[in-house]
Amino acid sequence: MKILLLGKDGQVGWELQRALAPLGELVAHGRDRANLEDIPSVVALIRTERPDVIVNAAAYTAVDKAESDADRADLINHRAVAAIAAEAHALGAWFVHYSTDYVFAGDKSAPYVESDSIAPQSVYGSTKQLGEAAIAASGCKHLVFRTSWVFAARGGNFAKTMLRLAADRDELRVVGDQTGAPTSAELIADATALCIYRTKVQPDDAYSGIYHLVAGGETTWHGYAQYVIGLAAAKGAVLKAKPEQVHPIATTDYPVPAKRPANSRLDTQKIQRTFALSLPDWKVHVARLIDEIVI
Repeated sequence: MKILLLGKDGQVGWELQRALAPLGELVAHGRDRANLEDIPSVVALIRTERPDVIVNAAAYTAVDKAESDADRADLINHRAVAAIAAEAHALGAWFVHYSTDYVFAGDKSAPYVESDSIAPQSVYGSTKQLGEAAIAASGCKHLVFRTSWVFAARGGNFAKTMLRLAADRDELRVVGDQTGAPTSAELIADATALCIYRTKVQPDDAYSGIYHLVAGGETTWHGYAQYVIGLAAAKGAVLKAKPEQVHPIATTDYPVPAKRPANSRLDTQKIQRTFALSLPDWKVHVARLIDEIVI
């Protein structure tokens, strides 16, 4: 099996380089060789490599900036994805792609299932939804993984920000009315590799489709911050703000250009049932993250 990975240097892409390597020949590229803003060059790369699987971990993810940068967001998240899907179909290759909870309105009272109606509330969400639609329309075999609240030890993340602020301030105020599951890039990469492996050892086009891929359990950004600060303090981090000094605020108290979903919970029964996966509670990988970043 030959796998072409696009976006190797992002949070998920970095972990995918590790997780995909045992599956076969892995060819991994970042923006220097596979820039999704240059669609002809990406198409040429695919035609040269002729992979069995294309994994696209590249995306425009600046949610707020997208509101004033809609054309570039659409180019990367939609038009480039459509071109990659068309090439995958021509090759008979699998196309693995990542989407987001932002394709939903975020007003459902229960976790979203894959078949729920889509209603993106932001430019970012709209471009990701158009990318999903383009993949389906191409006719290629595909695994589209919707995920949310992604974090990794590499690069910036919410946990690092909270710890930095807690070291400098006596009190913190964090949004407490948005709910989801912090999901590690490591978990996403490992689950991706297992799903690809299944398509290799038990070939079946019926696997093709959209799947929700997030960690188990749920919390709010406020609860997430309290957990991170509490763990770090227990490991000896010197922090001014303790968990009880982290206060919840409403989304309306923290205005940003792009609307966030109040409910980012995604039901993962489909991927667990189809690929015999077990997705651990979000605290498992967050605890691993704290072990890595608290010295």
